[in-house]
Amino acid sequence: GFSCDKCDFETNLCKALHEFNLQSGWVKRNGQSGVGPPYSDRNGNESAYFLSLSSEMQSSSATLRTNVFLPTDEEHICQITFHYWVSQMSGTLMVGLQKHSEDTVANIWQVSGELQSQWKAHTITINSTEKYEV
Repeated sequence: GFSCDKCDFETNLCKALHEFNLQSGWVKRNGQSGVGPPYSDRNGNESAYFLSLSSEMQSSSATLRTNVFLPTDEEHICQITFHYWVSQMSGTLMVGLQKHSEDTVANIWQVSGELQSQWKAHTITINSTEKYEV
């Protein structure tokens, strides 16, 4: 069967992601938090939560890891759609793939800060014959 999990940050972290660790540089906030844009989530909701890089992290990097996904095949492809906001200042957002037989994370997509700050969506498709994390 085909299952599609919608994933938000209203109650906790997405089921797909490792249990939330504030040490990693990510903070859960909404548009009313008073720390600058974005002032709402992708649907224009000011009180809905999203993850944001904390202001102390400007010069370094922070990682979010998914839980382990099972191998893909013709019947079970993996597509992940995520919504993101990259401001002019905020460097680069990268998506990496780590297969369980490999020590390194392969960079499969990235975007850098652009002039227009707005919510955008991107979908990645993953093929892996072994268990993996994103």
